[in-house]
Amino acid sequence: MRLYEGTLQEFRDDVISNRIADILAGKFREYYKKNVSRSEKNSWNNSLNFLKNAVDISNLEDNMIIIEYGLPYSSRRIDVLLFGKDMQNKDNVVLIELKQWSNENVEDSIEDGNIIVNYGRNKITVPHPSIQVEGYHFYLKDFISAFEEEPVLGLNSLVYCHNYSYSYGKEGVLFLPKFKKYLEKYPIYAKEDIIKLGDYLIDRLGKGGGIEVFNRFVYSVFRPSKKLMEHTREMINNQRIFNLIDDQIVAYNAIMHRAKQLSKSNEKAVVIVKGGPGTGKSVIALELMGELLRQGKKVFHATGSSAFTNTLRKILGTRSSRLFKFFNSFTNYGENEVDVLICDEAHRIRETSTSRYTPRYLRTNTPQIEELIRVAKLSVFFIDERQVVRPTEIGNIRLIKDTARKLGLKEDNISEFELVTQFRCSGSDTFLRWVENILGIEKNEYEFLTKRESMEFKIMEDPLELKRIIDGKNREHKNCARITAGFCWPWSDPLPDGTLVKDVKVGNLEMPWERKNQFWKWATDDSGMEQVGTVYTAQGFEFDYIGVIFGDDLVWDKDSQKWVGKPENSYDTVTKRNNEKFVEHLKNVYRVLLTRAHKGVYVYFINKDTEDYFRSKIKR
Repeated sequence: MRLYEGTLQEFRDDVISNRIADILAGKFREYYKKNVSRSEKNSWNNSLNFLKNAVDISNLEDNMIIIEYGLPYSSRRIDVLLFGKDMQNKDNVVLIELKQWSNENVEDSIEDGNIIVNYGRNKITVPHPSIQVEGYHFYLKDFISAFEEEPVLGLNSLVYCHNYSYSYGKEGVLFLPKFKKYLEKYPIYAKEDIIKLGDYLIDRLGKGGGIEVFNRFVYSVFRPSKKLMEHTREMINNQRIFNLIDDQIVAYNAIMHRAKQLSKSNEKAVVIVKGGPGTGKSVIALELMGELLRQGKKVFHATGSSAFTNTLRKILGTRSSRLFKFFNSFTNYGENEVDVLICDEAHRIRETSTSRYTPRYLRTNTPQIEELIRVAKLSVFFIDERQVVRPTEIGNIRLIKDTARKLGLKEDNISEFELVTQFRCSGSDTFLRWVENILGIEKNEYEFLTKRESMEFKIMEDPLELKRIIDGKNREHKNCARITAGFCWPWSDPLPDGTLVKDVKVGNLEMPWERKNQFWKWATDDSGMEQVGTVYTAQGFEFDYIGVIFGDDLVWDKDSQKWVGKPENSYDTVTKRNNEKFVEHLKNVYRVLLTRAHKGVYVYFINKDTEDYFRSKIKR
């Protein structure tokens, strides 16, 4: 997605004619189906005039520009990209992040790598802009194949703070010595630096040839997105793998700061990180896990998902598997015995850790959330409250905060962060919001899915065709696609010879559920390509493509214009038994299933009124 592209002369003309912001606003409305905010439009008017002055000083001519470039597989946009050849005649791209901050707006943060920006009504913690740009820089290199093709396409990244001044001396937070290593690689140009910025652009773009470099970039093939499970071993044992950006950086830095303070303070702390599907909760959790282990901290990763935890254990092997536990594994741990406890999928926390399988000597009525906070000096909870799919799952932000206060934690030691940058669904926040709207989870402006939507969404008329599409994707790239379904069929034990019973029967399609005694293999093992997964095995995982059989346990009633639960069509006995929130939980189930993919979703509806309702919300 590119809101503006053209030659630098066209850019100059549009700025001089005071139409640049109107052009961007029109493209924004065309793409997003809503109006841009007044503040963003004013930002374009202001910052792009300053950029135009820098371009004029550099005397660049034969170059191209993109404004508001959508990062691949992400909902984030880069402000400006410039294209041309440097003074050695090498192809080059210059990435520019524009900031309107003045010195009075910016405060230092105690968290390494973060700063605080005062926007008047509120203060927001953000990454230092050079660190923000570093994230964009390596994100582009990860996904744009042209940066590894011959001849090498260079990438240079900087920040232009055109209202920020050196005149404040030591009060210039952005240039504090602690940021030196980032500033050397990703420089910040202040208001006095327009000549220096012009020289920088001449050095890297002065030989022109912009259209050639521009075409190399825009027609470059996107590399596949990194899959979490493919890199887990390296993340835990060796180094950081994923390049975090924006709100992910803020949360990561804040948690690392809290962990660093453990040796200096006896006070417990709790950090809550909330975010929807595809916002990188598990990526941050595992990157934190690896870094804290390398620092010698006693750290555990815990979930309430058997499929997710067992998969991690399988990938990491015997030595590391003991570090990955379940929420009910800490009943016999002492207070503060753990330095850091990372609780992933925290919405799956139960009332207590006692179940019918718990040995008598470990049975307790202590709330599970209390056990998790008591056991660690720092407890980190990654949570999406809209992924609660069973009445036994009670994890929510209020519960975590109330329990922390009950256990005596100070308010300053209870932190909350929100992840909003979308990395799944082709980076389309619009698609996720549309799913939430159509399921009645949250009413918002995204009532219709449009043909401009980057996420592929198809309604299938034949379940066999659904299977053929998923099989085709897996032939192209093994294990990149899966079929999931609502829990609307029985789940049989394997036959004596090990054969799976084909319980899921839809028209001419007959497939087995995942293997009962090895269900956790479904997401990553080759056998999973021929099995149907439930929400319990799909939750926490991601694929390039997902097929969803939308069952008749949740149907759209066209007479009442409401979603209606049909417990008689469900085989999920735990969810349907005396559950006043049956409909709410099923909405969350299908939200989870419909948001597992990076590139495409293919859906077959058992109930035709439900199918018609979905079709009515798609504009082609």
